[in-house]
Amino acid sequence: MRRPRLAAALSGAAAAFAAAFAAAPAAAQQAQAQPPLRCAVDGTFAPHAFPSLQGGVQGFQIDLFREVARRMGREIVIDSASFSGLIPALNAGRYDFLCAPTTVTRERAENLLFTEGYLWTELQFGIRRGTPPIRSEEDLRGKAISVNKGTPYEQWVTRNAERLNLTLLAFDTQPDAVQAVLQGRAYANLSGNTVIRYSASRTPQFVADWVLPGTRFHWATPFRRDSAALRNQVEEVIECMKLDGTVARLSERWFGNRPRPDQAENIVFPGYGVPDMPGYDPTPHTPRCGG
Repeated sequence: MRRPRLAAALSGAAAAFAAAFAAAPAAAQQAQAQPPLRCAVDGTFAPHAFPSLQGGVQGFQIDLFREVARRMGREIVIDSASFSGLIPALNAGRYDFLCAPTTVTRERAENLLFTEGYLWTELQFGIRRGTPPIRSEEDLRGKAISVNKGTPYEQWVTRNAERLNLTLLAFDTQPDAVQAVLQGRAYANLSGNTVIRYSASRTPQFVADWVLPGTRFHWATPFRRDSAALRNQVEEVIECMKLDGTVARLSERWFGNRPRPDQAENIVFPGYGVPDMPGYDPTPHTPRCGG
């Protein structure tokens, strides 16, 4: 007589387990069924992304977006390629977004969707040690400037080439652009401030020099125009990482300085995207930060 009762109890327990499993958070189950996120970086853009001795790439961008994917419950595949080919590959559907630090310009924002910035970037020149410091644009007149292809740095030199009689030397990688300065082929290298400072810290003959006034931009994450839902989801995760100090800690680890409260690593901007840029969504929201 006791066996039927035992069987009934076991059957009831099994049913309860099945019901509990079925009631697991729908988002978690969906995340497990989703394919890995796909993104790409310029793997020569230290300290944002550069080769690791253990293989693959390392850097600020790698740590940042692996954590973004972890919090989304997704795997992530990060490819390394020349920056000049990344945006075309994104638009062709090869990637879901770019993990590379991408300067938000109006031209780009008219064709892509961006998250809010997680870093500020400013355009800065690097010169060979012993070269007279750059004090103004006039000091650049008639000089050759090296840049990484497909970047705002190349655009700045192109726009000002006739006015200042500049010669553009564009390279597929940032290290090649720095080498052009060290070898005397270029007078200066123009790049982002974090990259110039990092190069100077690793290369004694390369010096971080003049910052172009009025060139502060958001470094943010670009998506295709049809990816607003994913853009918003990734932005909320980045906002949570700002609120709990994760972005600031990664910044300090890779760039050497603890960011101030007024730096982009610590600022949660209103809406989705970069304010005052095309593609900005002013809808108020509160990021859903899990425990």
